[in-house]
Amino acid sequence: MKVIILLGDGMSDIAYNELGNKSPLQYAATPNMDFMAQHGQVGLAHTVPVGLPPGSDVANLSVFGYDPRVCYTGRSPLEAISMGVVLGPDDVAFRMNLVTLKPQGSSIYMQDFSAGHISTAEAQELVVTLQNELGSPEIEFHAGVGYRHLMVWRGGKDGMRSTPPHDITGKAILDALPCGDGADILNNIMNHSQMVLNNHPVNIRRKERGDLPANSVWLWGHGKTPRIETYREKFGLTGAVISAVDLIKGIGICAGLDIINVEGATGYIDTNYLGKGQAALAALESHDFVYVHVEAPDEASHAGNMQHKLQAIEDFDRQVVGTVLEGIKKYDNFAILCMPDHPTPVRLMTHTSEPVPYVIYRSGTGEGNGAVSYDEFQARSTGLVSEGHTLMKTLLS
Repeated sequence: MKVIILLGDGMSDIAYNELGNKSPLQYAATPNMDFMAQHGQVGLAHTVPVGLPPGSDVANLSVFGYDPRVCYTGRSPLEAISMGVVLGPDDVAFRMNLVTLKPQGSSIYMQDFSAGHISTAEAQELVVTLQNELGSPEIEFHAGVGYRHLMVWRGGKDGMRSTPPHDITGKAILDALPCGDGADILNNIMNHSQMVLNNHPVNIRRKERGDLPANSVWLWGHGKTPRIETYREKFGLTGAVISAVDLIKGIGICAGLDIINVEGATGYIDTNYLGKGQAALAALESHDFVYVHVEAPDEASHAGNMQHKLQAIEDFDRQVVGTVLEGIKKYDNFAILCMPDHPTPVRLMTHTSEPVPYVIYRSGTGEGNGAVSYDEFQARSTGLVSEGHTLMKTLLS
């Protein structure tokens, strides 16, 4: 059997007056996901266990089939694995965003958690400078993609609390700074980064063009290396992961899956949707399982941009889901799971923990279980509710 998961990050949302009291999933044109809903199994899935943060790390571990309550240690160790950064048992990894902070009155605000979606090339220049100016035998800075980077604290502390920068867009940062044992080191690094970055040639050029400067780093999502079973051990499968995001690639590497990089995959609204769909079909030729992750709906939600979210959902449906639905017909036996990882309401611009809609569509499937379209409200109407980490076993059954 060929098995594929199609994940639109943050697609789930709430209803809005401006959309005719519909959610983005209800409002957007999604004929391919609607077809699967009419002929498949639709329900709600709890991907974020009680007590854990509603991040893409926790939620995607669930969708991959792992119980986060057992294996979750933090976001950044997974990103470090994807980036090829080796962590010792006592080393702590931190997600390091390049951000734009803005003084206003007596406070400093988070203007943009992505520094205006800074380019990878510009960001790499900044991270190299951070390593040269602030790096040490204990503290390392590693360049990633776009605004997403990594700091490693060798033999560091991991008992502090931190806040994702996308949770405080437009808000004062004082109450969101890291706190707890070891937080003084992190805050000191963040403060010194502002002195290093403020007049950096990259930021001078960005300001001259009218772009937002990357004038600070923001440290969060820390943890130590997790230990999880591979897909061959857990499910008896070979597989591959397609994503532009280091977090998802890191989970895939931990799971023993191959990583397929698609040219033009950006993790944003301009990503190569069609290329991902085509790459998924190509991967199924030699693998049992493929996990396709599209970040664009989540990024649009974090930016509070409803139009971009609707566009991302429609592009995902047409170019990823539609491409896979058409191409997978060559196999006599297949199963598709399509879902988001967590809700990211445009109004809130951050993640929430509510259950998300899912649809399982199989070869030979006829009638569905009552849903007429793929969205949060149709999923709730079926009365079917599952724990997120059990869906993979359901998909294989």
